[in-house]
Amino acid sequence: MSRTKAFKSGNSQAVRIPAEMAYADIQVDLEISRVGDVITIFPARSSLHDAIADLRAMPRPPSVEHRDPIEVPERRQD
Repeated sequence: MSRTKAFKSGNSQAVRIPAEMAYADIQVDLEISRVGDVITIFPARSSLHDAIADLRAMPRPPSVEHRDPIEVPERRQD
């Protein structure tokens, strides 16, 4: 486990992320949350709207594989 110290950066408090824990892409947007004394930093998630737009931008498959329905036995209720 690495240790770091908080320091003042303008009107904010900042921490240096050690190199072994740093993200490869320094342009990544990060979200930060706090619950009690635990502060968590993680890559920002896209909104649902962005995710849907990304899915719609993907190419459509040239064909769809049709499959026979799977037989599922009835369950007994005791």
